[in-house]
Formats: sequence, C-alpha cells, structure tokens
Amino acid sequence: MNKIPSVNLTDFLSDDKNRKQKFIDEIGHAYENIGFVALKGHFLDDQLVSDLYTEIKKFFDLPIETKKKYEIPGIGGQRGYVSFGKESAKGKKEGDLKEFWHFGQYVEDGSKYKDEYPENVIVEELPKFNEVGKQTYKMLEKTAKYVLRSLALHLGLEETYFDNYIKNGNSILRPIHYPPIKTEPKGAERAAAHGDINLITLLMGAQGKGLQVQNHKGEWIDAMAAPDELMINVGDMLSRHSNNKLKSTIHRVVNPPKEMWGTSRYSIPFFMHPISDMKLDVLENCIDENNPKQFEDITAGEFLDERLKELGLKK
Repeated sequence: MNKIPSVNLTDFLSDDKNRKQKFIDEIGHAYENIGFVALKGHFLDDQLVSDLYTEIKKFFDLPIETKKKYEIPGIGGQRGYVSFGKESAKGKKEGDLKEFWHFGQYVEDGSKYKDEYPENVIVEELPKFNEVGKQTYKMLEKTAKYVLRSLALHLGLEETYFDNYIKNGNSILRPIHYPPIKTEPKGAERAAAHGDINLITLLMGAQGKGLQVQNHKGEWIDAMAAPDELMINVGDMLSRHSNNKLKSTIHRVVNPPKEMWGTSRYSIPFFMHPISDMKLDVLENCIDENNPKQFEDITAGEFLDERLKELGLKK
C-alpha cells in the first residue's frame, strides 16, 4: 500500500447498515495493511481547531523561563510542559527536535482513576489555553470512541467492547512545537522513527509534508491529510491485543529541506489510552494455527510504564 486511505466517520454513524459496514470494512482493511487512515466526519469544528492553534502558538512563544515554570518534576512528563530535546525514540540516544505540552484526563465522576493521574497544569498567562485544550480533548476522545467501536466489530467483538476501558482512560492530548532548525542536526530528527504506545492515535496537523509512514515493504511514504481530516493510526497496545492483526506502523517526522529550516511546525496528537488495569492479553479470536499467540499477558499500566522508561521520560 502506497497511499493512506481516507474514510468518513459519518458512514459509521449513519442509520444505513450498508454504509456502517462499508466503514468497518474500509478501516479494518487499512489497519491490517498499513495501520493508518485519514478520517473525515470527526467531532472537531473549525472554530475549535482555530482557537486551539492560536492558544498553543501563544504558549510556545512564551519566554523559555516562563514555560519552564510548567515543567513538573517527578511525573514522567505526563502533564504540563516538556522542554526541547527531552524525549527520544526507543533505542535512539539523540533527543527529538521538539517541545510539547500534555493535557490529561478530566475525571469528573469520583472514579478511583482520579488518584492515578497527575492534575492538569493551569497556564496563568493564557486564560483560554486550558479551556480550549479541554474542549479539544473531549471531542477527540468522543471521535476515538466511535473509531474503536468500528474496530471492535471488525475484530468480532461486541460493539461497545472498548467503552468501559477508555472511560476515564489515561489518554493524553499533546500539542507539539518543532522549532525552526538553526544548525545542521547531528543525527536528530523532529521525531525519529517510532511506534505509538497506546490503542489509537488521532493526529491534528498532518496537512503539510513531514509525517512519513513505513509500509510493509519498508518504504517510507508521505502521510498527508486534507484540511478537514485527522490522521489516525494503530498503537502498540491495540496491535498487541489483536495479535498484530491490526498493525502498529513505524512512522517519523522528518526534518524539512534546508530552505524551510526557518519555519516552525505544529502538530497535535491525541493518544487514546485505556485504564491502567485493562488486560492487553491477546484476544482468543485473533489466535489460530496460522497466527499463534505472539505476546505475553500484560496490563496497559505495566506496558505504559515499561515504554516511558525506554523513552527516557521515566526513571
């Protein structure tokens, strides 16, 4: 596959059984073959997207000493600001050429998971920043719920199989700033080749060149979304749970050509995580004699912990 397929969530949400099944078949085929789709028909409106970009640009334009106030020690970068070069891809010593912010889950029903998560960090200088971030988080979480419902049906599960695992899950909204490149990077990229940890990732800001996906032949292909599309990919947790039936695809953000070094890039992934005690054990109906069980039993919390240590975000 040499092109990222495009699907429309309104097909899945329609009352027409054929349209719904068409969506399930299209997204299932894409995730079995390349692990990425471009999605129209999501729950973000143009005004919210515009407001979010305005607020995050204002934040990243703040002086570094102001941003550093919001870098909270001891929480593995799970909330607030993470400064330039702190994160590296698994197995790579060079830090990625980016800085970012984390909005986390808003537990509002007295759930026990509230005690597991750090509080969201409030930016005093920007009164709209946190509210716009929260609204975006909620709309992406809602979009992700329906994508996972379609994948549950594709895997032969109950449609709402994932619902209770993602309610109050440890999901993260990460506005990223890739600053202008000032000197020749020594082996560092804006985001080195990696797979995502979580169930699925919903990415805003894949409209320009930079994001590349590795297909099954090992070729790098450009992944560019239309202005009204989100790029959505399978993460390692879902790949593991489905015995690699749904593919977690290696991807990267390459450095721009030299004439574009003076420009910033912004992208905003939403990492859909389940609750920590979800068992990621391989689903029985994804095992057969041609596809024996490939992964050991583990919970989502244990798996996340392992990976954060590998990324250098947690000691």
